Amino acid sequence: MAKKAFENLTESMFYVLMAFLHRELCGTEIAAFVAEKTAQRIQLGPGTLYTILSRFEAEELIVEIAVEGRKRTYRITPKGKELFFSELKRLQSCVADALEEVSL
Repeated sequence: MAKKAFENLTESMFYVLMAFLHRELCGTEIAAFVAEKTAQRIQLGPGTLYTILSRFEAEELIVEIAVEGRKRTYRITPKGKELFFSELKRLQSCVADALEEVSL
């Protein structure tokens, strides 16, 4: 059976969607948010970041709302928020399962 697009997000994808939860952002702001939020554990290079943004835009998870020269600003869509919270719930279940096992 073919895997559904974005059935499970990569860690980078998850943090990119998280970045949009409170405001509209451009690429450099997204990269800065992810680096700060993860204490530099995840540092998105331009190739990775713009590949993710392109895929998210194609799947209507984000929408481009402004272009100023080379600076492009994006906003998360309701579909993007739904995917983020679905993935958050899945990850919480994974952690709960793991904690149950280690406490045995």
